[in-house]
Amino acid sequence: MPSMRLLCTTALIALAAPALPAPAQQAPTATAPAPAPLSTLVDQVKLPYEQFTLDNGLRVIVHTDRKAPVVALSVWYDVGSTFEPAGKTGFAHLFEHLMFNGSQNAPGDFFEPLKQVGATDLNGTTSFDRTNYFETVPKPALARALFLESDRMGWLTPAITQAVLDEQRGVVQNEKRQGDNQPYGLMKYPMFAELFGGTPYGHLPIGSMADLDKASLADVKGWFHDHYGPNNAVLVLAGDIDAAEARPLVEKYFGSIPRGPKSTPPSVTMPVRAAPKTILLKDSVPAALIVRSWAIPGLNDPDSVALEVFGQVLGGLASSRLDNALVRKEKLVVNVSAGAYPNALLGMFQIQAVLKPGVDPALVNQRIDAILAELLAKGPTADEVQRVATTNVASTIAGLESARAQAATLAEGALYSNDPGFFRKRLGELAAMTPAKARAAAAKWLTRPALTIRVEPGAREAYQESTPVPPAAPAAQEAIPKGTRGPLPDVGPVRDIRFPDVTRTRLSNGMEVIYAQQSAVPITQVSLSFDAGVTADPDGKAGTQNLALSLLEEGTTSRDSIAIAEAEERLGANIGAGSSADRTYLTLTLPSTNLGGAVELFADVVRHPAFAPAEVERIRATTLTGIQFELSDPSGLANRVLPGLLYGSAYPYAKLGNGSGDPAAVAKLSRDDLFAFHRAWIRPDKAKVFVVSDLPLAQVKAALEARFGDWKGEGAAGVKAFAGKPQPTGARIVLVDRPASPQSLIQAGQMTSLDPTGDLLVAITANQVLGGGFLSRINMELRENKHWSYGAGGGFNWLEHAVPYAVEAPVQADRTGDSIQAIRQQVRDFLTTKGVTSAELTREVNGATRELAGRFETAGAVLGAMQQNDIRHRPDDYYDSIAQKYRALTAPQLDAAARGALDVDRFVWVVVGDAAKVRPQLDSLGLPVEVISAASLAGKAPPATK
Repeated sequence: MPSMRLLCTTALIALAAPALPAPAQQAPTATAPAPAPLSTLVDQVKLPYEQFTLDNGLRVIVHTDRKAPVVALSVWYDVGSTFEPAGKTGFAHLFEHLMFNGSQNAPGDFFEPLKQVGATDLNGTTSFDRTNYFETVPKPALARALFLESDRMGWLTPAITQAVLDEQRGVVQNEKRQGDNQPYGLMKYPMFAELFGGTPYGHLPIGSMADLDKASLADVKGWFHDHYGPNNAVLVLAGDIDAAEARPLVEKYFGSIPRGPKSTPPSVTMPVRAAPKTILLKDSVPAALIVRSWAIPGLNDPDSVALEVFGQVLGGLASSRLDNALVRKEKLVVNVSAGAYPNALLGMFQIQAVLKPGVDPALVNQRIDAILAELLAKGPTADEVQRVATTNVASTIAGLESARAQAATLAEGALYSNDPGFFRKRLGELAAMTPAKARAAAAKWLTRPALTIRVEPGAREAYQESTPVPPAAPAAQEAIPKGTRGPLPDVGPVRDIRFPDVTRTRLSNGMEVIYAQQSAVPITQVSLSFDAGVTADPDGKAGTQNLALSLLEEGTTSRDSIAIAEAEERLGANIGAGSSADRTYLTLTLPSTNLGGAVELFADVVRHPAFAPAEVERIRATTLTGIQFELSDPSGLANRVLPGLLYGSAYPYAKLGNGSGDPAAVAKLSRDDLFAFHRAWIRPDKAKVFVVSDLPLAQVKAALEARFGDWKGEGAAGVKAFAGKPQPTGARIVLVDRPASPQSLIQAGQMTSLDPTGDLLVAITANQVLGGGFLSRINMELRENKHWSYGAGGGFNWLEHAVPYAVEAPVQADRTGDSIQAIRQQVRDFLTTKGVTSAELTREVNGATRELAGRFETAGAVLGAMQQNDIRHRPDDYYDSIAQKYRALTAPQLDAAARGALDVDRFVWVVVGDAAKVRPQLDSLGLPVEVISAASLAGKAPPATK
């Protein structure tokens, strides 16, 4: 769904599962092959293109990639929030939303005709400097996609009515509430206003409530006229197409659109701050935050890459100066980062630190000053610069696998730098960067006075709400003239896909290796999947797995955490850890040229954790802070309540409600507990190895055999006890009181009788109509019809031993009760008198079968499907026949599946919101209401009140 994207990452922080390396006891060893030269990695970044310009000024760029029969379209308009005049903030983003509500020759929702053809990655975003729209379609649907994109470029304004404007204004304001409702969510407004005051970057793309309230029909139509001409746009086509094929199609659909006024770039001067300034804010958060910011030049400035390198050395690498000092050694903060975030004309250099509770902010500020001063004085080392370059180049190789990413990269270069290949220029500068150049650029810009914002725990200021806009009277609605371009182009046959061949083999210790080859990019992805998951947490010790996984990169018996981080950076590799309800995952992504060294490092991390006592204590403190963040976040709170209501406290899946752990249990976990968990669950007889690589299986298997083939389990393997059945509570509403919330988060759930060992294709397809996609009834009702939410939906959570159904809807606070009633009505109607229509069946079957053409375009998608097939006990070639299964579905089948699985009267409801505003709305719904506090979820508050 349309969304806003910001270039600076001021919203923090995955504290719940920290990966913050730390010193261990022994010196690192050096037994792995040397990393490939940086020049070898740079040479692997290739994105050739052709381009042409239509007579009306539309610039067209084409990149050919035949790996999948799909084409990605990306249209970038030279207009963003920096073009907004005073009093009209948020207009660029509001207009982005209006572009999805139909045009003169394609009335109705933009998603509908593209869903029919199997479009994926369909969305739009607004930033300071541009607005873009994108979708990936099967090649036979390209003409339809070009028709639709051209129609909203040339024939949009007749379809913009007052009702459409009012609808999307409400959606955007709920998008704003959703972001503002997060911890630290209000900090960004004073930060940008103060740092960039007097420049067009002084306000955010989301805008202000008051300005959005004032937006008129004349305003938005004028915005389109002034900025959306073809001469202000770049169209990129990437995928199964070349310029010779593309040009006649683009001419046909876009060629007759007249030029518009040429967008005038905003006038920008570098802000000059006379003296440092600190702003103190309060928020309902468990830990203080310090954000230090400087204005810096934009993307095309000669210092841009040098500032990027300096920022990563300071606080972007896992082994950064700030991490090593403040997190690992001095233990003053639980999370720290730094980096350069360039926009087109101006940028921001920023340092962020989340303080360890009880630490004096003045001390952290002092240490940041000292670490920055030392790096400015001496500069980074050559090794640090090399590690930054290697990490970035490896990330670029992996990131350019999808056609969508290819299109976006070329479009950004063309629009911001008049060079589609600008990313290659930056990579070249990165590879040639020297410590002296990085230091000189930082000394030039970061010795100037900075803006510091400090957010401390406390009560937020009153929220600036919108003023409701009266709905337009029906008689005032403007009639939409009939289109003259004819019907939408037909879609040719979309061939069924053939899933990549999957090969199964075993290492000498019995570990199964499940492998598929993808040759689009020279990247290897490995996932060690252990039969463990959240349900493997020992009873009474919730958080054991999370703490153990968080410590794996904090030191092995032969490497300390700094050595691990530096080795990853030199290899361009990334090691990760995570879990689902039923599985624990340890993952490795790497440039294939560094296979041997990366697998050696991975094996050391997986097999030989040190769990050094000092690091256990440090990560324990970080984890406990992360748990407190979960208890301040709407989703974190709801996710701790619903599982217990769905499963009953005794069933293993109730552990999903423990989040990152029970704070009392985490505080008591011993080093022996961590070793015991590792021995019981992170072991070869619990593991399968999934691999997608451009390398042949023999080479991959040899690398795995060398490092894992002799691995043996120690002691007894862990056992999960899934005896009995879930014991859900009766229908009720649990209201978690979160004062001063501009939104309420609604979650609802029901345990179904669906068999998790069967094929749920029919039920899942039925839910696509009810709650599973943008066009689902729940989303369309709450977002498009009522505009009480930015997005809502529901779906089956297909676990290994149970299949619950859950709905989630963030809604404006004053419509909480109405929203629950609307969801109930939608579900009830769907299960009784308003089942699946023939049009909905056609849309879902067409969309599901046609999107298969691009569904497995990337190695990550293939890897995920392989793991899902395995846990579902499906054949490896399951997707080769799924299209035929979709085509055999009927509306009565879908209705029967939904009605057999769901009963809205059995839903249990969790609401996270301001009880003073929300409780009166809930009392009228005819369900028991319990009110609890966030603190009670950590065992610190009195019982719930009725």
